[in-house]
Amino acid sequence: MQQRRIGNVTVSAIGLGAMPLSTKDPRPSDDDAAAVVHAALDAGVTVIDTADAYSRDEAEFGHNETLVARALASYGPADVLVATKGGHTRRGTEWELDGSPAYLRRACEASLRRLGVDAIGLYQFHRPDPATPWEDSMGALRQLADDGLVRMVGISNADLAQIDAARAIVGDALVSVQNQFSPGWRSSADELAHCAAHGLAFLPWSPFGGVGAAGSLGSTAPAFGELADELGVSVYQVTLAWHLAQSDAVVPIPGASRAASIVDSAAAADLSLSPEQLARLNAG
Repeated sequence: MQQRRIGNVTVSAIGLGAMPLSTKDPRPSDDDAAAVVHAALDAGVTVIDTADAYSRDEAEFGHNETLVARALASYGPADVLVATKGGHTRRGTEWELDGSPAYLRRACEASLRRLGVDAIGLYQFHRPDPATPWEDSMGALRQLADDGLVRMVGISNADLAQIDAARAIVGDALVSVQNQFSPGWRSSADELAHCAAHGLAFLPWSPFGGVGAAGSLGSTAPAFGELADELGVSVYQVTLAWHLAQSDAVVPIPGASRAASIVDSAAAADLSLSPEQLARLNAG
């Protein structure tokens, strides 16, 4: 599989966004979820993205991290970068925010316990908290890295000014930005280019448009569906190949709740698009 870099770590060009394993309804059984993770690893995937808030509700906060940890343990030795996030909280089924330094420290320590590791490979601030100055949240991330609780730091849902503030505060520990980017959602194109210019990895979340929209991708993004038919591959492979063609900084993290889905997605790393094909997709 084609490879990319996140900080000083070489990773697969396609990762696994594990969120659907905990939040999709109906949700896969624990055994089926583990089979998805195992299939990803068998296909050469070496990035798994999770978060403490990926759960159905507040009562099972941390479910996805625990699920990923168990799946990795049952697979056996594997060279995998596990990326998790903190800063989102849950009140019942609602999503809330807490970017305060004290909370981020507690959240990171809880993620360490659930993942069963001494240091988190990539710890990402999930979303800006309007109640906490961005600089305070970034200072907390810098401290987590300085204290050895996390090896690398990322931010998510950040704009250009926030990326630059994070670069100034977190320093070399900052390695990635995770923003929404898909055929139907290209408003983070400037952030993607900014990451590429400054040596940061860009991890597009919901590369197919989100769990509810992925099934209709071929019709909502007709240029992608038409090219998929011409090439005899899935629209999802074409979409991920388009992501990869945007920049060497891009490492898309498609979600999957079935083993066959992540195997299909992983194959996109070996799908090359011609300049003409890429132009069609960029226009579409």
